[in-house]
Amino acid sequence: MCQVLGLERRGVMHSDQGTRFSVKGKPVYHYCAVSSFSEYTVVHSGCAVKVSQQAPLEKICLLSCGVAAGLGAAWNVADISKGSIVVIFGLGTVGLAVAQGAKLRGASQIIGVDINPEKYEKAKCFGVTDFLNPNEYNEPIQQVIKRISGGGTDYSFECIGNTGMVTTALQSCCDGWGLTVTLGVPKTNPEIASHYSAFLSGKTLKGSLFGGWKPKSDLPSLVNKYMNREIQVDEFITHNLPFEDINKAFTLMREGKCLRCVIHMPN
Repeated sequence: MCQVLGLERRGVMHSDQGTRFSVKGKPVYHYCAVSSFSEYTVVHSGCAVKVSQQAPLEKICLLSCGVAAGLGAAWNVADISKGSIVVIFGLGTVGLAVAQGAKLRGASQIIGVDINPEKYEKAKCFGVTDFLNPNEYNEPIQQVIKRISGGGTDYSFECIGNTGMVTTALQSCCDGWGLTVTLGVPKTNPEIASHYSAFLSGKTLKGSLFGGWKPKSDLPSLVNKYMNREIQVDEFITHNLPFEDINKAFTLMREGKCLRCVIHMPN
């Protein structure tokens, strides 16, 4: 969020508004301000983080976004309390990382919602206690959640990137103190619509960017937690593919057949 080193959305460096890559004299712009599909990259020193030399880069690369975003949403943004009830919409990497964070905080019930039934077995490994597939019910899924949670959850997480599901997540948490956190990035319809009564009844909606972590100071401690086996990271890696198969990785992602594919550069 730094105004000096904030996310540059035009694919250039902040300092001189130029790129650091070129092919045959033509500039190559930095994809998502990262340019991670390369063997070497150039970043501002303020954006470089020093971590343990013993940490395997092919594992901790997952802490650059998905896993860290989910854990942080559970710990920093929501600050889940012991014995609470949690519902998570979307059981991809981010959603399962939220589940892991909730489990480590001692949540008593973790409800996972996803339309892919194959997600359940993996979800159990990360702490999900109940699995709901909205396609299997003839009533709104928020009503099912309220029924099995005894009136609504303490915390609700939207990890799909569907603004319509934000409303559903709000309706799933309890009156008085229910907190909904939205992590997904919508591809269409970016506006959120919700009835004011949800907020009048004491519910809260919060956004989350990178799980509330400060990368420079917090990422090294997350890496140390991984090295000390306090958090799961390896379990999110379902595929390891060479760079030449990168399009296969995108296909697996779109078809929902993977959690995280790690791309390996040729030696």
